[in-house]
Amino acid sequence: MIMNIKLSLTALAISVALYGCNDSVQQERTIPDQAKQEEVKPAEVAEVKMTAEEASAELNKLFQDNFQAGLALNPIQATAIGIPGYNDKLPNFLSPEYQEKSRQFGDEWVAKIKNIDRNLLSGQDRLSYDVYMYNAELGKQGEQFPGELIPINQSSNIGSFFAQLGSGQSFQPFKTVEDYDNWLKRIDGGQVIMEQAIKNMQLGIEKGVTQPKALMEKVLPQFEAHIVDDVTKSVFYQPITNMPEDFSDEDKKRLTEAYSLAISEKIVPTYKELYRFIEQDYLPKARTTFGLSEHPNGEAWYNYQLKTFTTTDLTAEEIHQFGLNEVARIRGEMEQVMKEVGFEGTLADWFKYVQTNPEFYYDNEEELLQGYRDLQDKVNKLLPSMFDIQPKSDYEVKAVEAYRAESAAGASYMPGTPDGSRPGVFYVNTFNLKGQPKFGMETLSIHEAAPGHHFQISLQQEVEGLPMFRRFGGLSVFSEGWALYAESIGKEMGMFSDPMQYYGRLSDEMLRAMRLVVDTGLHAKQWPRQKAIDYMMENSSMADTDVVSEVERYIAWPGQAVSYKVGQREISNMRADAEKRLGDKFDIREFHREVLIDGSLPMPVLKTKINEWVESKL
Repeated sequence: MIMNIKLSLTALAISVALYGCNDSVQQERTIPDQAKQEEVKPAEVAEVKMTAEEASAELNKLFQDNFQAGLALNPIQATAIGIPGYNDKLPNFLSPEYQEKSRQFGDEWVAKIKNIDRNLLSGQDRLSYDVYMYNAELGKQGEQFPGELIPINQSSNIGSFFAQLGSGQSFQPFKTVEDYDNWLKRIDGGQVIMEQAIKNMQLGIEKGVTQPKALMEKVLPQFEAHIVDDVTKSVFYQPITNMPEDFSDEDKKRLTEAYSLAISEKIVPTYKELYRFIEQDYLPKARTTFGLSEHPNGEAWYNYQLKTFTTTDLTAEEIHQFGLNEVARIRGEMEQVMKEVGFEGTLADWFKYVQTNPEFYYDNEEELLQGYRDLQDKVNKLLPSMFDIQPKSDYEVKAVEAYRAESAAGASYMPGTPDGSRPGVFYVNTFNLKGQPKFGMETLSIHEAAPGHHFQISLQQEVEGLPMFRRFGGLSVFSEGWALYAESIGKEMGMFSDPMQYYGRLSDEMLRAMRLVVDTGLHAKQWPRQKAIDYMMENSSMADTDVVSEVERYIAWPGQAVSYKVGQREISNMRADAEKRLGDKFDIREFHREVLIDGSLPMPVLKTKINEWVESKL
């Protein structure tokens, strides 16, 4: 899973695109008013038309200007990718004023991009044009759904995200005195957003748009962890504890006093009020249902989520059936592993065996983390057999912070900076060591790190020729689909030689297959939470705490979980088709390069691209 570090609810770069969907539509270029008023001669028309070269140059300038202008709306993105000048800013992205400003921003830039005649564009320029325009269209469609009224859940909320930034353990920099002063200013923005979250949730109660009670109960401990009497016990005090030694005594004293005051008078009271509101006002009125379709216009809302996360027109019913078929197939492969290792009994017996056998689990956190660091070295040595490109940046393995570990996913990845100055982070949740079996480590490392998320995202960020919105945008169906595909080539790479590690591979694929069933079950078929939990327990050896966390994640993030298997199936089908058509001319390293070198793409776009690559080699 990729950690969501973009706070802007209307950011165009996180939407999806369809390539070549309007080839017959020619966008008109705006003609100056004077020319409109007078009879325009053919020679004069020729003078106002762009050449293909001019159109390309103008389009890419607009993309560059758009990205830079957008950073004012989303300064968190600037911080995340290492662009200076924004580290003290944090606009109130939950406010109606911000939402309106974002809508106006989107409309203004769409109008500018439309002035470019698409028929003059080719190659990457035409692809970027189509991606941008479809992003904008999908963003407009999403404006009808009131996501801002449910801004907090147990797996994604401004409170926990803000604490990650302020702890000094995330991408907010704390290296210079200016960095420390920047964070003091950003605290004010965080305080305003959390106050706005309360206003939005209150409006959500009035409009019948609320989070399920079961999710919001999990939020309370996360916020309670930041309500401290001793400021030195706050995670927000950690930058002071770890203050660089080369700061002057005067700066050390000033910053220590300023941070202590900010924690006691701004941060703690803000978390305390948010906690009080959720506990006393929100929970009594939170809904007892779980599916997105339970909201007003909820069915349309969920269909929009599916379209956003899959870049396809697959229906909830089609996805549900795909999941049922995959679960049945994977169960059969698991039974083959049972026979291979000589286990006698049913699949249910096997699940219990692997859950309870202590040899499959570490006794302490550090051994687990070191195990993943050892795998980092092993996998890096195997990559050249399957890839002729590799990212310049590295990644590091860290434990999920204690204050959010109980409700966080089992693992996640946070991208680093494209210049490698801050590495990516592979987060491992050590809250429950029984949720991190040894047999699942090779698969998880491949998925979150290399050649999965870290590999793909780092390569995308390092492609300087792409417009910034493509370098730093992302599509779940591509990123998660690629990471799951990466798991599927583990044996070819030289991994999974141990049958138990291959079982771990099947176990993780089963999780993704069950997601197809459970996500659509919850949001389209009105499944209760317990039915989803029971289904996953019956079909996996996952720890019960992990199952609960997963189900509640699907409830909080409708549609995202189905993107994994949909994306994997598409990429695998493209490979199978290329192998069949090219025969001896097929090179797996070349195929992987073609999939990765243009960044995150919608599945129809990628399919067209790979098909053209195949035809060029015939």
